[in-house]
Formats: sequence, C-alpha cells, structure tokens
Amino acid sequence: MRHISMTPFGRQPVTAGLLATHALAEAEAPSTSPDKWALLRELTAARLQFAVSDRDLAVLSALLSFHPGKILADDDKLIVFPSNAALSDRAHGMAESTLRRHLAALVRAGLILRRDSPNGKRYATRRTGGAFDLVFGFDLRPLLVRSPEIAAAAAEARALAQTLRRLREAVVLRLRDGAKLLGWLAEHQPLAVESYHLRLAALQRQLRRKLDADMIEGMAVEADSLFDDIRSQIPVFAEELHANDSEYERHKQNSNSLILESEPCQERQERGGEVSTSLPLGIVLKAAPDIRDYAPDGIRSWRDLVAVADVVRPMLGVSPDAWARACQIMGAETAAIVLCCILQRVTEISRPGGYLRALTDKAEAGGFSPGPMVMALIRAENAQVS
Repeated sequence: MRHISMTPFGRQPVTAGLLATHALAEAEAPSTSPDKWALLRELTAARLQFAVSDRDLAVLSALLSFHPGKILADDDKLIVFPSNAALSDRAHGMAESTLRRHLAALVRAGLILRRDSPNGKRYATRRTGGAFDLVFGFDLRPLLVRSPEIAAAAAEARALAQTLRRLREAVVLRLRDGAKLLGWLAEHQPLAVESYHLRLAALQRQLRRKLDADMIEGMAVEADSLFDDIRSQIPVFAEELHANDSEYERHKQNSNSLILESEPCQERQERGGEVSTSLPLGIVLKAAPDIRDYAPDGIRSWRDLVAVADVVRPMLGVSPDAWARACQIMGAETAAIVLCCILQRVTEISRPGGYLRALTDKAEAGGFSPGPMVMALIRAENAQVS
C-alpha cells in the first residue's frame, strides 16, 4: 500500500498550518491548468496577501524551474526534488541556511508542502517502465489548488494599487496647485500666508512616506481643505494688490517715509561692479533687529547674515531668480542688508519681491546705496523712543 507522509522529517513539529496545507493539497484541483510563470507573476502582485517576501518568491521561482514544462497539471510531476546545492545554484548562489528559511516561509504560507522521505533526503524511485513510483521533495500542488485564489488576490491588489496611485496623484496635484498659488500670494502678502506654508510643508513631508489607502484618503481631504483655504484668499489679495498698484509705483519712485534708497551715500563704494558698504554689522542689526528671530545661533558675521537672509527670502515672497540677481548686482552682503530692511518694514511694503527687484534695477544703474535705508530705520526707531 502506497503511503505519502504528511509529517516533516527531524525535529520539525506538526502544526495546525501544516495540517491545513496538507488538506488543501489533497483538495480537488481546478479545471484549468495555469502557466506556472504567469501564476508566479500573479503571486508576486498578491504577495502581501499571502505574507511572502520577494526573497521567498525568488526561492519559489527556483523550485518551479525544476518542474518540467510550463503548465502546472495535476500529476506526479508536481513534486520536485532538487538537492540543496542544485536549488542554491538556481537561486543565484543563495546560502543553504537562507534557502531553508525561505522554504519554511513558503510552507507556512500554504504555497508548497514538504513530502519528506524516511531519511529526510529528496529523491524519486521509478517503476520498471520508468514512471515515478515514489517522489520525496517539495509538492507544488497547493500552488495549483490555490491558483484561482491567487489570481483573484492579484486582481484585488492591482486594483488597490491603482486606487492608491490615483489618490496620490490627486494629492500631489492639489499640493502643487496650492504651492503655486501660495507662492503668488506670498509675494504680495507674505505674513498673511505663513500658516498655509506650515500646513503645506506638513502634508509634503507625509507624502514622502509609504501610506495606505486610509492615510492617503485622509491626506486628500486635508489637501482639498488647504487648497480651498488658499484659493479663498485670492480675491481678497487681488483686490488689495489692485488698490495698491498705483501707491506702489509712487513708493518705488520715491519714499521718504519708509526706506529712502535713492539718497546719495558717502560710504558707497564700487567693487567689481557690486555695491560695497562700510556699514558696521552692528548698525545693520540695530536698525533691523527682526532678522535675529530667524537666527537661533545668532548673527556674528556677514556670512551669518547672508545665510539667514537666504532663509527668510522665500518667506517674503522673493523668488530665487530675484534673489540671485540682487546678490549678483549688489553683492551678497548688500542684498542681505536690503532684505533685513524689507523684513523690518514688511507690513508697509505690499510687494517685497517687486520692491527688491526695483532696488536691484536702481543698483544696476548705479543709483543705490543701502546706507539711507539703514539710517531711516534707526531714525524711525529713535523717534519712537523719544
């Protein structure tokens, strides 16, 4: 009487999972015979549902390579019996200890079943006519029996992946639109949109992580809310901008009440086409102390001031191009002084980015010095104290 063992060789115990897999392996096979490589691709798509890793599937692929033909038919060829050395070769040199670990994972997942011989070796015996009599090795029949389940799980996994991609794309587009609008608003009303910047940055950080469907759906709701909040401010700021246009043009031409940039200044020097200044750093910081709030480590040198100004620049709505041009024409130190002064009076300047561009044009024409800006701020401060 022929008997196929259902228990593992050696110290490996019988488990409920092993018995369930054995029962599954003895179940009726599906009417169709799947292509083994197509089935492996389906299982790859559904690997999370079956709790197997990519390395587990690499070992399963090596096992399948010992099965003759492309189709998994319900016959005695479903048991493969490669040696550890042969299996390691087809698994690209994977160590035997690693092989055993991944084979055990495939057994736990109910995808293969061990058919161990009395001595634990893998081999086959043949009848007189050459047909297999007894085969000891790894039984692929659970894979065949579960092929409809694997195909359904793969379809579900692909549908979920597509849903996640669509949700993620929607969030990315919402955040991109919000960021573009926020950049436009920040150029005109930088302080009014600071809270939106914080919300946008938080969502962008979350998007870098691997998120499940529920988390992405939550992000989509937050992104929609943020976008709606930003868009609701556009009519308000647009009206303010339209009302301030004529005032801004007059302000750009000449302003004695804010920052007097067009006065001649005796400390102004020309250095390689750039505007140079002999203003002491301490005087600049006294005139525009608000810049210190953005320097937790303090400002001890001109290099520190330039670095902090580069941090503050986007908060004021100054574009990278406008800042680079200002640094090129004025010099980095002078551009940093100008930015400090703009920050100090930002509530009185409707368009800091445009204002900096206007001053850069004046510096390029040779009619600008930062000295009067700094002195105007100091006089205003002294007037308030007195």
